[in-house]
Amino acid sequence: MDYQAIRAQVLAFLQQEHRVAYRVLKRQFQLDDETLDDLKDDLIYAKKLAVDEDGRVLVWTGGADGGLTTVSPAPRPAQSPVPQATLGPHTAAPPDAERRQLTVLFCDLVDSTALASRLDPEDLREVVRAYQAVCAKVIARFEGHIAQYLGDGLLVYFGYPLAHEDDAQRAVRAGLGIITKGKPPALPGDS
Repeated sequence: MDYQAIRAQVLAFLQQEHRVAYRVLKRQFQLDDETLDDLKDDLIYAKKLAVDEDGRVLVWTGGADGGLTTVSPAPRPAQSPVPQATLGPHTAAPPDAERRQLTVLFCDLVDSTALASRLDPEDLREVVRAYQAVCAKVIARFEGHIAQYLGDGLLVYFGYPLAHEDDAQRAVRAGLGIITKGKPPALPGDS
């Protein structure tokens, strides 16, 4: 996943949580120290959307709108209090709640219970970690968001925090990529 996509996901997470430990960010988004340092410099000093607390916690200060647009805004409702024609070029009506389609993908390791009875716990842990690493790589390629790790399963959102017109297709492609070990097959209509 490129830096811009990571930054957008971290911004959405930070805006939602308001206070996040750096260790949680590293775990949630699989960040290395260098990328975390880049994010801190970008969000704290360059964009001034967050502050550091004791070198351990990132605290959101960017306000409700976040200062950066990470997704395209939904069309405004017709009953806007100020007609759009009277708004200046830099004054926009504050955004209302946004409604968007969300595609949810859940995947888990088939027959993991039987596998757990045959393997040593440390070996099983390595198998599950390898499976999750493949899943995370494929999901990142299609810009999905791993919302939660549930044992050997993953709950994944497509359409949050970044929205795309083809999020449902991205979810299907990610699912196919996971079951084909990271190489999604071409779908009908692909060029």
